[in-house]
Amino acid sequence: MSLPRLPHPPRPPLEGRVAVVTGAGRGLGRAEALELARLGAAVVVNDYGQPGRDGSGDASAGPAEEVAASIRAAGGRAVAHTGDVADHEQARELVELAIAEFGQLDILVNNAGILRDRMVFSMTEDEWDSVIRVHLKGHFNTTHFASAHWRARSKAADSPVYGRIVNTSSEAFLAGSAGQPNYAAAKGGIVGLTTSTALALSKYGVTANVICPRARTRMTADVFAGFQQPGEQPMEESGQGQDAGGRRGPRDSLGSLDALDPLAPEHVAPLVGYLASPAAAHVNGQLLVVHGGMVAVVERPRVAAKFDTKQDAFTYDELDALLTPHYADRPRGETFAAAEVLALKHE
Repeated sequence: MSLPRLPHPPRPPLEGRVAVVTGAGRGLGRAEALELARLGAAVVVNDYGQPGRDGSGDASAGPAEEVAASIRAAGGRAVAHTGDVADHEQARELVELAIAEFGQLDILVNNAGILRDRMVFSMTEDEWDSVIRVHLKGHFNTTHFASAHWRARSKAADSPVYGRIVNTSSEAFLAGSAGQPNYAAAKGGIVGLTTSTALALSKYGVTANVICPRARTRMTADVFAGFQQPGEQPMEESGQGQDAGGRRGPRDSLGSLDALDPLAPEHVAPLVGYLASPAAAHVNGQLLVVHGGMVAVVERPRVAAKFDTKQDAFTYDELDALLTPHYADRPRGETFAAAEVLALKHE
């Protein structure tokens, strides 16, 4: 009598894949790197390591090395990269490191960023330039070299290859953020970069999507200060610890938790893992809001009204007659910004 055959354990969805995660030494990037490793990917953990959320302070290898070491200690494969992705050549080195260390690149998660908040009338040129540089140029730099790698591989094989890009935008772009014109502009630019990339690379087998996450991290510590889950005891009363990513309770080296802060980055990381996986092959050029046990698919803009001139070309008087009544009854303060996304929550 033969014994029943035991089922094989499921193969991790990212087994054999290689991922680069930027800004992965802390917060969202850290959680994303750990999640990709948990799903089977080898990970290049990039972080420039400056302590200030405004990009100030000396660069340090510590944050990236700590995350890479955690992945290796749990049996995964990881290497640290401590370069500045906003530097074109250092971004090239990051992509080349993934290929040299693990033989290929399959997944790129862009997350690195800084904040230098100021009202538009008070913002300095440097405050504008530095945020655009790290967020928007940083996303472009890594995307440029990764896409060139995938295009070359696809042409050599004369067939599509496996490629996934997950970019990080923000609700500050969707809803408008009065005190963050540099950040909102950079994050809006990342959406445009993502949709353009999605169309350009689809024939090579590559997808590109963008997320707008909400999480308690070093960058948002003051924004969410004092926020806690309804009915939850304050940290000093509950006796539990909380790390820099907002995680509560004991965790293993890949970030498993007994309980999660509703704004923990670990609420975001599984979506990144999904978008990086084979299951998301038909998800391309999409924007998703994610936080606290909720994912919202944001629809593309739609044309709300259309006006045609009755002459060869519009005149001022004709536009006045058409557009002034159209906007007369609109709520005051309503703009193209979608402030309603800020009210989204897990039900």
